[in-house]
Amino acid sequence: MRDKIYFASDFHLGVLPKTSSRERELRIVSWLDSIKDSAKELFLVGDIFDFWFEYHTVVPKGFIRFLGKLSELADLGVKITLFKGNHDMWMFGYLKEELGATIVDNELIIELDGRRFFIHHGDGLGPGDRKYKFLKAFFRSRLCQWLFARLHPNLGIGIAQRWSRHSRAANHDEEQFLGEEREWLIQYAKEKAKQEHFDYFIFGHRHLPYDIALGDNSRIINLGEWMNFYTYAVWDGEQLALKEWKP
Repeated sequence: MRDKIYFASDFHLGVLPKTSSRERELRIVSWLDSIKDSAKELFLVGDIFDFWFEYHTVVPKGFIRFLGKLSELADLGVKITLFKGNHDMWMFGYLKEELGATIVDNELIIELDGRRFFIHHGDGLGPGDRKYKFLKAFFRSRLCQWLFARLHPNLGIGIAQRWSRHSRAANHDEEQFLGEEREWLIQYAKEKAKQEHFDYFIFGHRHLPYDIALGDNSRIINLGEWMNFYTYAVWDGEQLALKEWKP
């Protein structure tokens, strides 16, 4: 019976070395295969790809097993929603056309079974970090996208892959919890909750899985990543649970 809704983020498919990316892809495909008979909806909350740019007639090479499994789920009637992360913010119409997926630019506010959800990849939220927020606004601008599209795919994607080697995802380091007062997504959720009530805040980006009560019947869940933790969340109609995938 298709009655569950799944959430995952930060697969970072394509991050070097390619061998670990392929192993991670196979693990993700195995997880997707395990949920295909129970999933009603699937939310992939950003940084699914370590780099993604859709040229007019070209998309990044690879990920064929993952995309094939998503296609299978879509054909089975599973509704797929993809969020733009800071690594794959240049998703445009390809996955929408091929999978019927919904592409979300920023936050998504939805109600499931009478509960309110606030979902966002998590990048650029809260105070401070003005440099990143400026870069995010520039990279998402039509001007930047037009300029990048003028590069030949071999050059453009090659530049992105060299940049990727220096990302935290490429180092596969485990994040450390900084405490509620220093975790900016927790602080953002607390401030947001003062303005309006949400039963659940769901984020990615932080690369650290946690499930923390905010008070007033509200919780924040960070989905973690699939290089060290292999974590995801599932909504069964009554509660949202953070779980680890173990084949």
